[in-house]
Amino acid sequence: MAIENPATKPDANPRGAKAAAIVVACVIALLGAACGGAAGDGEGGSSGGGSEKSAAQGGGNAPAETTAAEEVDPEEAELARAEVGEKEATNMIPADGERPDRARPLPEDPPEGIEVYPATTNRSIRAPIEYDRRPPTNGDHAPIWQNCGFYEKPIKDWHAVHSMDHGVVWITYRPDLPARQVDRLRPYGEENYVVVSPYPGQDAPVTATSWRVQLELDGTGDPRLREFVDGFRVSEIAPLSGNRCVGGVGRPAV
Repeated sequence: MAIENPATKPDANPRGAKAAAIVVACVIALLGAACGGAAGDGEGGSSGGGSEKSAAQGGGNAPAETTAAEEVDPEEAELARAEVGEKEATNMIPADGERPDRARPLPEDPPEGIEVYPATTNRSIRAPIEYDRRPPTNGDHAPIWQNCGFYEKPIKDWHAVHSMDHGVVWITYRPDLPARQVDRLRPYGEENYVVVSPYPGQDAPVTATSWRVQLELDGTGDPRLREFVDGFRVSEIAPLSGNRCVGGVGRPAV
């Protein structure tokens, strides 16, 4: 009688062998998935998590968002583009006959709240002259300028505009401004290229004006007043800047 060898028997346990093969395949698949996940978490191989992290940190090609604080103020942009107008004359003998003072560049960080106006003309014509703004900022003016200093009474617009054409900062204040605030303005009248005077009818308590640039203030304690005078005195956009303001009209109190 022949004895059968189980190892060579073709159909010893077909169902059991098939089930075992399935189990082995599943184990291999599970191990592969686990390894792949570990590699992605450790070195940024996964595109999803890495992209989100880069975007959160501002890296990669994510577009940078512009906040309100980073936006350029329209008036600052206008000031940066400002230059002497094509119709503005730039040749004139200085007030004292000496060489003009060197014009200064416009401030890169001007006081907040300035208004910048377009260039027009700066012809010397017969007064009186009507201006679009009060106090005026630029335009045609009288042939004679206003002497620098502090004035206790109003002065003529057309003389002050000529002074600003020379690079002067004109500080005006309402006549009803408290006396203690007026006293704070007096020292400005002792500085070069500054005219100070009351201005009936102006909206703001204090207004600082240079050629084509103006700033309204609530009072003399505002630090922007000092910034404006220092930043716009002898401005390079004043066509006759540096020609000083002596030998003109007016007898200032200071």
